[in-house]
Amino acid sequence: MRTDSSPGTLPAREHLPAATAGTPVLDVVIPVYNEEKDLQPCVRRLHDHLARTFPYPFRITIADNASTDATPMVARRLADRIPEVTSFRLEQKGRGRALRTVWSASDAPVLAYMDVDLSTDLNALLPLVAPLISGHSDLAIGSRLARSSRVVRGPKREFISRAYNLILRGSLQARFSDAQCGFKAIRRDVAQVLLPLVEDTGWFFDTEMLVLAERAGLRIHEVPVDWVDDPDSTVHIVRTATDDLRGVWRVGRALATGSLPLDRLTRPFGDDPRDRDLTDVPGGLARQLVGFCVVGALSTLFYLLLYSGFRLFAGSQTANALALLVSAVANTAANRRLTFGVRGRSGAVRHQAQGLVVFGIGLALTSGSLAALDAANSDPAHSTELAVLIAANLAATVLRFLLFRAWVFPDRREPTTYDGPAHDGPAHSGPVHGRTAYDGPAQDGPAHDHMTFATKAYGTYGTHNTHDSRAFDGTWRDATLRLSPVRPHDTDPGDAR
Repeated sequence: MRTDSSPGTLPAREHLPAATAGTPVLDVVIPVYNEEKDLQPCVRRLHDHLARTFPYPFRITIADNASTDATPMVARRLADRIPEVTSFRLEQKGRGRALRTVWSASDAPVLAYMDVDLSTDLNALLPLVAPLISGHSDLAIGSRLARSSRVVRGPKREFISRAYNLILRGSLQARFSDAQCGFKAIRRDVAQVLLPLVEDTGWFFDTEMLVLAERAGLRIHEVPVDWVDDPDSTVHIVRTATDDLRGVWRVGRALATGSLPLDRLTRPFGDDPRDRDLTDVPGGLARQLVGFCVVGALSTLFYLLLYSGFRLFAGSQTANALALLVSAVANTAANRRLTFGVRGRSGAVRHQAQGLVVFGIGLALTSGSLAALDAANSDPAHSTELAVLIAANLAATVLRFLLFRAWVFPDRREPTTYDGPAHDGPAHSGPVHGRTAYDGPAQDGPAHDHMTFATKAYGTYGTHNTHDSRAFDGTWRDATLRLSPVRPHDTDPGDAR
């Protein structure tokens, strides 16, 4: 998607550099709420698997969602005993809030999460994060609905899961197969720009993140997983489904109105530096042509209906002018948003004015055709008039597309310059050139998430700055951190775990 005032784009994906010992490449977050019984065996099993199979340094982060049982104590004990385990404490519930808070503060270049019940086979973890480490993909998800997946769960949950994904496909045009599987990963440079756009703090967080990423053109990698349902799950299915449907409506409305700056998430074409210097190549011509044809067909039908209605009380020339004027305004607005991807109100008046000039050209073509028909036959049949108008409109449509593309909606974006990632260290911890950070209202509310960051040090003790997660010197200590929410919508009474 494109706007008239694009603030910048993400750089091209790069293979993450080899990290030195002790610097985490992967941060696996486990959000928990009152999981005092399952937490310790889950973390120890995950740690053992990563220590045996994962070829990079890693970290396991326990994100406690305001538990009221002994979960915080168990988390601190695990952090004290296992060097690669850390613990966050949040005073508000919400899986989405926990993931966003921990991911925003993490320094690891690859961020992942999984549910505490470990329903997903851990052998899928390395295939999940490998495309992100290699630079091939931006996000990765485990899919229980892939053909090669093996899933054990009851018919009720199976029906709900498939019905929910059908709703996403029908309403939000989602192409990923499984939005709800608790097994996902994202590159940190993508998360830093994507997470401020995600509003939900509960279970819909995953879906919203994936829909926005897909609409922005980011690459989502899917991994078939083996999955066994947890019969002791505390998720309230009905309440969660209701909240998800509300989220689908909210996101669909935002996408329809163009209120989301998804152009912040676009990637340059290709990974080869030579691809970034391509010139004189039409961008998105095929897609624009298809969109224009669809809008044109609907506009022609709309025009003919209007002409037939106006013809009941006006002459052919007046009816044609009125129908063409109304349909031209609608056509310009539709092509502006749907065909050429221009969002927001900036330039809308100018675009409509230019569209009226194009309308004038179309009016001249169609009016000239009607004048020629009247000269040849003083009383032509209504069907003949419609046939002549259709032919004239087809000619005007071709000219309209060329004028729209070259004059009304030209792509005036400056080419993104990219000189490669700047690494302050081997852990990909420095800022990335060629990317504009999110400058939206990230902290426009008084509410703050309080969390206790209990961890055992990798080396000497130090302070972790949560507002600049890149400034990480490989040291940790127990501290109480005050994190501002990324979005102001952090009162979530209906958020059920």
